[in-house]
Amino acid sequence: MSFQETPVPSDEEEAFYVHCRAAYLAVFRSSLTNISSKQQLCRALQQAGRNPTHATLNKYWTPRTSKLNFDEFFEILKSEKKTEETELMRAFKKMDVNSDGYISHSELEKALTTRGEKMTTEEVNAIFSMADINKDGKLDYAEFCRLLVSTVEQCQMAALERLEANAKLKRQNFGSQSYSPPKSSVSSAAATLPQPPETPRAESDTTLKKDSRSSSRASSARSRRSSLSNSITMTSSTNKASKIPEPSGLQDWHHSYMKGCFFLEDDGSISSLQYQLHLPQTTTVYLTIQPLSLSHGLDLPSSWMTVDTALFITSAGETKEDSTLVCFTETKEKEKYVWKGELDAGTYYLLPFTSGCRLKKRSKKSLSIKPIELVYRTDTGELDLTRELREVLSDIFEVIDLDGNGLLSLEEYNFFELRTSGEKCDKDSWAVCKENFDMRNNQLTRQGFMELNLMEASEKDGDPADLWVTLEAMGYNRMLELVEACPFQLDVHCEGTQPAIQPLSLDSGPKLLIQALQKSITAKTGAKALRGQDNVFIYTYRGEHRISSQIANKANQKVTVHVNNEQSRNCCSSRGMSVFAVEVPARTKLVCQHILPINERQEWTYNCVESMLPGT
Repeated sequence: MSFQETPVPSDEEEAFYVHCRAAYLAVFRSSLTNISSKQQLCRALQQAGRNPTHATLNKYWTPRTSKLNFDEFFEILKSEKKTEETELMRAFKKMDVNSDGYISHSELEKALTTRGEKMTTEEVNAIFSMADINKDGKLDYAEFCRLLVSTVEQCQMAALERLEANAKLKRQNFGSQSYSPPKSSVSSAAATLPQPPETPRAESDTTLKKDSRSSSRASSARSRRSSLSNSITMTSSTNKASKIPEPSGLQDWHHSYMKGCFFLEDDGSISSLQYQLHLPQTTTVYLTIQPLSLSHGLDLPSSWMTVDTALFITSAGETKEDSTLVCFTETKEKEKYVWKGELDAGTYYLLPFTSGCRLKKRSKKSLSIKPIELVYRTDTGELDLTRELREVLSDIFEVIDLDGNGLLSLEEYNFFELRTSGEKCDKDSWAVCKENFDMRNNQLTRQGFMELNLMEASEKDGDPADLWVTLEAMGYNRMLELVEACPFQLDVHCEGTQPAIQPLSLDSGPKLLIQALQKSITAKTGAKALRGQDNVFIYTYRGEHRISSQIANKANQKVTVHVNNEQSRNCCSSRGMSVFAVEVPARTKLVCQHILPINERQEWTYNCVESMLPGT
């Protein structure tokens, strides 16, 4: 099988990329630094030759935005074209009531303070004083347009010259984009030293946040000058995968199953229910986990069916801290991840996991699209739920019906309530629900779940705001697409005894899972020290379908490690970037990244270089 090659960019694409990099470096010291405010975004766009309006900035920096990385800035620049002189002229001509090529102060003030993004009188005066070149009380808008466009171009060229003058920064790779300096690059004879890096932020050992890929702000250009690196190259192919055959007579084994869902949080981390498994006696176990399809019986598979899943099984000690890793699913059979073996009688924790390589935050493009209607008024004037919303609510019911009996117990309903509102429904409130909504055996039916949501919409007189809060918390966007969640199902078959599974909590904290994940990596591979370092070690777990790396810092001070995946082929990283830096606190180990193939049918090569950044 041949490698999946990265397409070679055209001259035009490469030139655009150079300008994008130049603009970013004109504002920040490193590609690893995030844009952390709307003002910084405005400055970076201006350095790229854009003249962003308030509306443009608000489009990309919403109330929920806390940071943007270089890749996201790159995509914004692709969408936001430079203001052309002809467009500016067209706008000014509309203000020129006399068609004489001039605009008076009063005409300009009326236009800019009453239309579109209204300016203050002070802002208008500032523009007029700058543009009234002849000081005759009139604005020669043709000259003003030329001046503005020329200033924008000068700003862009100055940013490019700063980049070209610095040979080290010119070779720096940004984000997940790969770049080779063009042959026509300006001589680096006048190169200046890069600015000192900003203080990196610590990355917690107890989180698996995707956004931590940008936690270090140190310059990768400096790291290449003084790094001590360790290179590990691996190749793998799905053709080499071993198989665990389904046991014969499986239909006669004792079986128990439970549903759940991976949810993407606002900070990029992934949360999930955790479960407890009880085995009355020692038995052979066949255990699987897989994404759960919600396709309404259609032929098209659900979009999240390619999301990788895994299940870690730990023993349940007297406290959760006492638990030890017993086993985890490594082999894949179609969408299922499988483990088969013998488990002693006792109680275990089942910890669902996904790497985050295929379940990531998406851009909020759908916010600019008109949302799908959720409620409508019937011919009699009564409110009702639209067909589209009913289908989604039916899917949500399917996901939160953990035991699959077609009914929601109070416990199951409260997992939904905690997820969407943060509050629990008590037994008294549940009794009120029983009086108003369809229930069976003190459990809410699918019809009752619809009635409950209709009542909430009716109480708001059809305002869908609360419904959207619920839907977004469950992973849906404004087009009612499930994009930030992955439902799953885990099955436990036992040959000699009846297993019992029950959910533990929606998110009891990732500590248990991270401990199990770390143990799974260190148990399967040896440590390899960074060259020249006695206290910093890299563990690289190579599974059949996933590669995971872990950094162990045994020193008494923190270290910052630069990670470069650019030579990998047909790979995607849970970090979302091919170049990043990670700060590892003293006496700490943390999971660095997970790697999955982009195309499972082709060979994939993992080639990672970890380097110690200077000053750590």
